[in-house]
Amino acid sequence: MALEKHDLLNELPESKDAIHTLKTTDQHFAKLFETYHELDHEVRRIEQGVETPSDDYLEEQKKKRLSLKDQLYGMIRDYEASMAS
Repeated sequence: MALEKHDLLNELPESKDAIHTLKTTDQHFAKLFETYHELDHEVRRIEQGVETPSDDYLEEQKKKRLSLKDQLYGMIRDYEASMAS
């Protein structure tokens, strides 16, 4: 079974430039992005069977990842909207 990639560049390829700019100009975004990346990597390792914590732990990590993604997505959309006006 192929695991779905959840990295932001894969999920938001049209926002590649905005993500790059935000990572280099906004410390808060950069920190959230790094945390998201680390959490996504951990979840993928668990899903691949490399790590084997409890199902509850995996679900909690997935919820954290989704929350971070929502925050990052909002920041990306706000940035793109500000650039369009």
